[in-house]
Amino acid sequence: MSHTLEEFAARCHDAIAAEPGPAGRRKVCALVEEMLRDPGFVATYIKADGPERKIIYEDPEFGFCILAHSYQGAKGSPPHDHGPTWAIYGQATGTTIMTDWELLEPASGDQPGKVRATKTYTLTPGMAFLYNEGDLHSPRRDASTTLIRIEGQDVTKIRRAKYVAVENAGA
Repeated sequence: MSHTLEEFAARCHDAIAAEPGPAGRRKVCALVEEMLRDPGFVATYIKADGPERKIIYEDPEFGFCILAHSYQGAKGSPPHDHGPTWAIYGQATGTTIMTDWELLEPASGDQPGKVRATKTYTLTPGMAFLYNEGDLHSPRRDASTTLIRIEGQDVTKIRRAKYVAVENAGA
């Protein structure tokens, strides 16, 4: 029998309640991977023809959100963090090429921060990855993909800094 969204959300809530910091989030990340191994869960909640961003659960106590994402065709994002919160990306279908970035100069006012790429890796179906506060990253998808993402809070309601890539950090 497939897992339900309600069961998954309750288990995430319990993990965060027991350990509200990175340790609890790592447990949530493992739960995301467990859900991604459940074809029934993926088929029910993460639709290939769904919207690009859909909140499917928001925790009333902790404010974390579970989202289903469906990206049609190639799509990328510039380097970013999640402001004062964290996020977990879980790959359901397709692949995401993720790049991690090192902060060279923080954003200031209207000036974007400067970052340098440090690592690139691929997320394949069944994989999940945790990005804590301040972890700079950028996803690139070369074809259609679906994923589940958990945000520590709805990032559309918070202010986040902008960043630009710098090719030669020593210049």
